[in-house]
Amino acid sequence: MAIDFDKEMVGTVAVTDNDRLDLDRLGQWFAANVEGFKGPIEYSKFKGGQSNPTYRIDTPGISYVLRRQPFGKLLPSAHAVDREYKAMAALGPTGFPVPRTYGLCEDPEVIGSMFFVMGLADGRNLWNGALPDSTPEERRAIYHAMIDTMADLHMKDPDAIGLGDFGKSEDYCARQIGRWSKQYRLSETETIPEMDRLIEWLPQTIPPQHQSSVVHGDYRLDNMIFEKDASRVLAVLDWELSTLGDPIADFSYLMLNWHNPGDGRAGLLGLDLAELGIPSQDEAVERYVARTGFPVPPMDWYFAYNLFRLAGIIQGIKKRVIDGTASSAHAKEMSERVVPLVQRAHEFALRAGMPA
Repeated sequence: MAIDFDKEMVGTVAVTDNDRLDLDRLGQWFAANVEGFKGPIEYSKFKGGQSNPTYRIDTPGISYVLRRQPFGKLLPSAHAVDREYKAMAALGPTGFPVPRTYGLCEDPEVIGSMFFVMGLADGRNLWNGALPDSTPEERRAIYHAMIDTMADLHMKDPDAIGLGDFGKSEDYCARQIGRWSKQYRLSETETIPEMDRLIEWLPQTIPPQHQSSVVHGDYRLDNMIFEKDASRVLAVLDWELSTLGDPIADFSYLMLNWHNPGDGRAGLLGLDLAELGIPSQDEAVERYVARTGFPVPPMDWYFAYNLFRLAGIIQGIKKRVIDGTASSAHAKEMSERVVPLVQRAHEFALRAGMPA
């Protein structure tokens, strides 16, 4: 995709002073809340996970993942680790591939912020959309698994799995535009005329929402764990932006990969997809529609919307870089992508009918 919150998530580094946790208090919480826990604890920090800092917690018998809110002042409703936990805790019992959830701590006194603990999925993280280490048959199977898993998520009945109160079922795009317009304004550091136009135009042109489902909000290749030697999805990660909403908005976010440059990240633009064995956008849409039955309209408006939303998210990271509270070494690099994201969103908006 256009951004990679969790680049090189599989690698860990030593924990710096700014990110240290109180292991005595954390160990006490584990003992009281995590079934089967036996210390002592050793820990390291994943290289990525900068949206919500993420740690590997190792004990003599098992390894866990701890994901917390950033330290410092947060924007309203941002870094919702409690929503991540609720989504995974509800989806896990249905057989949907998510990490096992062990516990949520809403008491900031334990380590300085809200956090949750989940299992460590023992599989492979894939970052490069071209899948250079795979055969054409393997690539196609991985992309089919990714599309099918998203379709299966969108087919879940929120009420039946305990997520009927996870958000409003209607007006998803309107709510998202409102939210990220507000978040953008709260973290605005410079005037970008194209962003001002998008904030005005997008809410006036929202396509009708034909269905409501659980939506992931950040569904992409590098937010998934696959089996080590097969295409099966072991776990979908990073549920911070999940809610109830428009599945087509969620699906179109994944489809942006077909319009992002094939530069070693998840983008596919400019690659010979037929030779690589990767489905074309039309084939991907056809597979999703066959599995869900949902109508998928032309997506230029949705591409503009998703890039606008990404720009709002990255602007929040840029503000945290300026304030000195961003936790990842990749944050500064990411913060420089706001203007390019806005410009691409503006281009798609023009294609979708926004007056020049």
